[in-house]
Amino acid sequence: MSSLPDFPWDSLAGAKATAAAHPGGVVDLSVGTPVDPVAPNIREALASVSEIPGYPQTHGTPQLRAAAVESLRRRHGVTGLEPDAVLPTIGSKELVAWLPKLIGAGPGDTVVIPELAYPTYEVGALLAGASVLRSDSLFALGPQRPKMIWLNSPSNPTGRVLGVDHLRKVVEWARERDVLVVSDECYLALGWEAEPLSILHPSVSGGSTANLLAVHSLSKSASLASYRAGFVTGDPAVVARLLEVRKHAGMIVPRPVQEAITVALADDEVLATQRERYARRRMVLQKALQDNGFTIDHSEAGLYLWASRGEDAWTTVNWLAERGILVAPGTFYGPKGGQHVRVALTATDERVEAAAERLG
Repeated sequence: MSSLPDFPWDSLAGAKATAAAHPGGVVDLSVGTPVDPVAPNIREALASVSEIPGYPQTHGTPQLRAAAVESLRRRHGVTGLEPDAVLPTIGSKELVAWLPKLIGAGPGDTVVIPELAYPTYEVGALLAGASVLRSDSLFALGPQRPKMIWLNSPSNPTGRVLGVDHLRKVVEWARERDVLVVSDECYLALGWEAEPLSILHPSVSGGSTANLLAVHSLSKSASLASYRAGFVTGDPAVVARLLEVRKHAGMIVPRPVQEAITVALADDEVLATQRERYARRRMVLQKALQDNGFTIDHSEAGLYLWASRGEDAWTTVNWLAERGILVAPGTFYGPKGGQHVRVALTATDERVEAAAERLG
C-alpha cells in the first residue's frame, strides 16, 4: 500500500487561528459540514427502533431499499432499478475510501479520478495499492484499461455539472472495455444553474445499469452527516459482490440509522427546505465575493463556490482569514486548483451575513 498524503485540513491550522482571532469570531466556510437541525420526523425515526437488540442487515431493510429506488425515480428520473441492487453505506466517504479495495484493485491497476477531485478518491486508490491517474479526458488513457473510473457531478470542489453527452461517452467507452464507472452523486439534488443527471438516468445509461455504480449521501440533502447515512446502487452483480465482502468485514449501517434513511428518502419537503437554505446562502456569498473582485468559476450546482482572485490559493486563504473567514485552498483538490479557493455554503444564515459584511 502506498503511503498516504497528509490530511489536508491539518494544514489550515494557521489560517484558522488567524480567522478565529477576528473580533466577531470565525466564519468557517472551509468544510462542508451541515449546520442545520435534523428534521423532527427523521429524529423520531432514529429513536423508534432503538430498542431492537439484534444485528442489523448489511443489505439494509427492504423498506430502505425500496425507498431508495423510489426516491431516485421520483427526484431524479432514474428507472429500472431493483431494490436488491441498493446497499446502505456508513456515509459515502467510507465507501469512497474502500471501494477500490473492495472491487479487487491492487498493484498494477489504475484508478481514474477527476483532475480536481475530493481527496478521498486518491486515498482509496492508494489504500488498495493501485495507481492514480487524474484526468477528465478519455484520450489521456490511451490503450490502457483502468480498473475503475470515478466521476463526480456536481463536482466537489468546482460545482461543475457534466452534460449528458459527456456522461454517455464515458459509459460507452467503459462498457466497451468492461471498466467500472462509479459516479459520486452526493450533490445531485443541489442544481442551481444547471440540472445534474445521474449516471443511472436512462438518457445516460441506455436503460442498463451494467458497469455502473452511483454513490449517494444524505449528509447534505437532509443534514445527516452525524448519522453517517448513504447508499450505493447500480449494477446488481457489482452490488452483490460488495454486499458479500461487507458482510465479512462488518461494514453495517446501524439499524436506527437505516430507519432514519428510509424516512429521509421519502420526505421531499425536508429536501426542499434544505435546498432553500443553501440557495439563500449561495446568493449572499456569491454577490459578496463578486463585489470584491472574485471570479466564480463553474459552481452551477453543489454545495460550494469555486472562487479566484487570480493569485496563489494560499494568498487568498490568508487574505480571507485576516477578515475572519476560513476557506479551503484549491490545492487540496489537485494541482490545477492552485489559484482557487473552495467556499462552502454550510454556515448559518447569521455567519454567512457576517462574512458578507466583512467582505463589504
